Amino acid sequence: MARSKEFDTTLVLHKAMEVFGHYGYEGTSLQMLLDQLGIARQSLYDTYGTKRDLFIKAVKNYVNEKSSAVVTYLERTDLTVQQSISDIFHEIVAALQDEDRRKECFILHSAIDQVPHDPEIAALFEQDRTRLEEAFYQALIRAQKQGELRPDQDVRALARYLYHARYALTQVAKLTGDPAALKGFMEVTLTALDTK
Repeated sequence: MARSKEFDTTLVLHKAMEVFGHYGYEGTSLQMLLDQLGIARQSLYDTYGTKRDLFIKAVKNYVNEKSSAVVTYLERTDLTVQQSISDIFHEIVAALQDEDRRKECFILHSAIDQVPHDPEIAALFEQDRTRLEEAFYQALIRAQKQGELRPDQDVRALARYLYHARYALTQVAKLTGDPAALKGFMEVTLTALDTK
């Protein structure tokens, strides 16, 4: 009979996001992972595979978790589209200002660094880009129909901009510890939704 795992695999995956987010993929050694995750080498291999396998699983988990939440929120009909998008960006800023939550967010930098020479990670981000841009686009089309946006506004370009602005917030948080800078960037981003 197979032994049950003696650790919470989801919790370990979230911890891996923090470690990779803090040190980067290249800067994270296998021993560092074992120490930080609190699991044995064989358990890591048996459950996740190699360091690269664990990294990809952690990135996929992070991206899917966050993107699914965005898509679900954009589909809400009890809020205006502008309110939904504003709430999404405010939540990102709140996460990036929280010392514990922001550690996971920084895994994006580690992953994006790998895109030019890792086709699997590049494909993951391309799939996510397509999914989120389309979700923003459909929400913005709805906003136009509801009179929240100008009828002549290029909603495809705006959807693309909002997708990239989400990632840019993480870059701002990485480069500066100033909450005002993060909040200011978000507020300027949201002016793209102004109807005037």
